[in-house]
Amino acid sequence: MTASDIVRAIAAGKTTAVAVAEACLARIAEREPQVEAWHYLDPQLVLEQARALDRRGSIGPLQGVPVGIKDIIDTYDMPTEYGTPIHKGRQPQLDAACVALTRRAGGLIMGKTVTTEFANFFPGKTRNPFDPQRTPGGSSSGSGAAVGAEMVPLAIGTQTTASTIRPAAFCGCVGYRPTWGDLRCAGVMEASGSLDTLGLIARSIDDIALYRDVLMGITPEALPADAGAPPRIGFCRSPMWDQCEPETKQLLENCASRLAQAGAAVSDVELPAEFARIEDAHRWISSFEFARNRAWEIDHHWDMISETLRNNRIRNGLDCSEKTYREARAFAERCRLRLDDLFAGYDILLTPAVAGEAPPGLEATGNASFCAIWTTMHVPAVTLPLFTGPKGLPVGAQLVARRDDDRRLMMAARWVQRACA
Repeated sequence: MTASDIVRAIAAGKTTAVAVAEACLARIAEREPQVEAWHYLDPQLVLEQARALDRRGSIGPLQGVPVGIKDIIDTYDMPTEYGTPIHKGRQPQLDAACVALTRRAGGLIMGKTVTTEFANFFPGKTRNPFDPQRTPGGSSSGSGAAVGAEMVPLAIGTQTTASTIRPAAFCGCVGYRPTWGDLRCAGVMEASGSLDTLGLIARSIDDIALYRDVLMGITPEALPADAGAPPRIGFCRSPMWDQCEPETKQLLENCASRLAQAGAAVSDVELPAEFARIEDAHRWISSFEFARNRAWEIDHHWDMISETLRNNRIRNGLDCSEKTYREARAFAERCRLRLDDLFAGYDILLTPAVAGEAPPGLEATGNASFCAIWTTMHVPAVTLPLFTGPKGLPVGAQLVARRDDDRRLMMAARWVQRACA
């Protein structure tokens, strides 16, 4: 069941939070040995909290919905270890804001999902639920895999580059990165404050809309049942188009044609030439800020940080001058203003989420370039599980909208998904 289905069933007396939790725990017991999505899971705690939800009487907007929480997000009753042995046993005293809002709405925290080391390059143990010899993506690896394997209907991740959109695209889920600054990151490990957001992973766009409203702290407003008028869609191959696999290019070309046939106004969009430099700006901004945020670990536990992280983001950050950092920030803001102007003619852009199917091997988490540009632009993005690649594995399609147009993005995403069904 989706999260929305669970809430309706509990409200109608057709099931209970305990029954839903037991079903999810059974699914986890079945799939976890192959997928390894969970860093921390206490079935007794889950059932105890489910029983408390059934006793409380009121029906919240997430009543009884099991949710996975990425292991860089604080939970007062579960450890939060940032994907590193440096913080083994770290026990927060408070819930992160997003966890507190989830509990307030009746959500059931199932456990902590695996993250890459400090939500960066070095992978955790998680495997792709569709092929255990392939990456699930990262850094929200466990969140994507847990939803993709149908262990939970909802999970929270984060995104500094591609950390929600990419695992959702590889694991056959709907993934959402909000407009930067919309969802509170209090109690979440900061990687790069100029770029970080929470990220949501679910099995339907309606569940994404519901959970977004919960985390905004507003009364949830369901998306209209009517799909509405066809959106104005810009087909944006982006400066990274050459990095796409040929099959993915063709899937996206076919999708654009199908959406036009369904009634959408679809036209090609070419970004300004300078947008090819956004990924470089992202690299300097994210690396500079990350290296400062990890000062304590660098000074006291350098040998416990992976070589992958030491030799990439940390080294880049330590080598980056203040002048380069400030120039990168200023350049990114100029590009954001230009992108705002471009959206005057479009509701959404259709663009790649990933290069193709999840690549073989567990040593890396896949190409992040298709998300870095949009993350840096602070725009909301959704990936939809529209495609199947040549090996039979899911490939997501990414939709992006203007800053602060998150609800329009979700309405357009549902129209696109129905048109491509």
